[in-house]
Formats: sequence, structure tokens, C-alpha cells
Amino acid sequence: MKKVVDPLGIELIGLNDLDVEIPPVNECGKTPLENARIKAKAYYNAFHMPVFSCDSGLYFDELEDDRQPGIHVRRVDGKELNDEEMILYYAALAEQHGGKLIARYRNAICLILNEKIAYDSMDISLATEPFVLVSKPHPKRVDGFPLDSLSKDIASNEYYYDLKEKDVSTSAMEEGFRVFFSRIVSV
Repeated sequence: MKKVVDPLGIELIGLNDLDVEIPPVNECGKTPLENARIKAKAYYNAFHMPVFSCDSGLYFDELEDDRQPGIHVRRVDGKELNDEEMILYYAALAEQHGGKLIARYRNAICLILNEKIAYDSMDISLATEPFVLVSKPHPKRVDGFPLDSLSKDIASNEYYYDLKEKDVSTSAMEEGFRVFFSRIVSV
């Protein structure tokens, strides 16, 4: 995010840059935008300085709203899935839809400047580029990133792990965040 806003003359510091205790935040929202708002408000109230927070969720083009994982990517029917369980669950979900699903991570941001001024967005411009989630996993596994073994680039149909260029789906999303901040700076 620092790279995104640097051209706008905005200097960011992260929570870890503050020499204070970071308060725990109960992310109890139902959407990425609700969670971004909850976190931003909690940190603003704790530090009394401008603050922004982001959150994301996984969404599939082919699924109805009530079946979207959203912010509960690891939680299915109240159970927290480990990496292998996630691979099995999402591979089976893709199989139910012909072996593949079109997916993207939808991102949200909330910026609180002061007690009266806040901005937020979950615009599609903040989302990753779409990708394909498939039913047959790649043999490679990276702890903590189970869905990468099921993810393929739409254009090349190559698994993310086999792509020569590793920069997947970030440039449009970064531009979306840059536009969000530039609109606020120009106000």
C-alpha cells in the first residue's frame, strides 16, 4: 500500500510502526466492507489519528450470494478448515460446476480522517483480476495458501505455480486503491 500511495505524497505507517499495544479487534462483520469499517473505527478510537483498514473475501461468479465464501474462506458450516481440508472442499465445489469456477478476491477499504469524516469502498476496481479455481490441485503446496494449488490464470490456463511471471492480478487492484486515495486527497 505504501507503493500505491507514494506518488500521491501520502506517507503511511503500519500498526507495527507504532510503539503501542495494538488492541484486539473482533472482526464480526458479514462482508469485507463491514470488517474494514470495524477495524478502522477500533484503531481510530485507540490512536486518535487518521487510519485506514482493508479486508477481503473470496467470491465466485457462478455462485448465488448465499453460497459465497466471502470473508469466511476457511470456515464452512461452522468448521474452520485446515489447508488440506480447504483444497478438498474447494476442489469438490469446482467439480460441482464442471471442474472450474471463476473467482476473484473482493477488497474493501475504510479510511477515517477524524470524528466526522470517513470514506469507504468495496468497488470492483479494488478487486483482484478474476482467476480460475479448478477441481484438480497442483501437487505443490505452500503452508497457509492452500487455494493457490487450485488457482489458474484465465488467459494462459496455467496453474499459478507454473507461471513464469508471478505478478498475478495486482496492477488493476493497485490502481483502484490509488484512485480511492487520490479522490480523497483532491477533496
